[in-house]
Amino acid sequence: MTTREQSDFTVDQLDLALLDHLQSDASLNNQELARRVHVSPPTCLRRVKRLHEAGLIARQVAILDVDRLAPQLGHGLQAVVEITLDRQGEEHQSAFEARVVQDASVQQCYRVSPGPDFILIVHTRDMPEYLALTQRLFTSDANVRNVKTFFSVRRAKFDPRVALTRPPA
Repeated sequence: MTTREQSDFTVDQLDLALLDHLQSDASLNNQELARRVHVSPPTCLRRVKRLHEAGLIARQVAILDVDRLAPQLGHGLQAVVEITLDRQGEEHQSAFEARVVQDASVQQCYRVSPGPDFILIVHTRDMPEYLALTQRLFTSDANVRNVKTFFSVRRAKFDPRVALTRPPA
């Protein structure tokens, strides 16, 4: 889709229904998805392709159950890390962001305001691996002023779904 077509793209109730079903189970085949949203399979396929092309479906992934993997790999360390930079300019924030998002241990990266400049969700195998992460991402960066880490002791909820409700007209 061209930029103009993307800006003209509107989402209707069928699109929202498709997106809702796909974010619950992206492995649904076209026949089953079409049945669930009450449209023909060709219509369903065309609509899903359109949603992909518009960038509304960024990618499809498998969400792993870390607790079931733990006997094989160990639980690892899940941490929420607050980062405050010394210099706040856009070029400094962009440079830091570009560097941390390339690291496989960083699962999520958010620029936030007010408070710290970034919130990272990181997952490492163990404390030595976390220490290595802090060395390569934070300690070696002269612009990092403050790092505050919160280690997760239990995850009560994880849901990547987006609530798909329309605002009132």
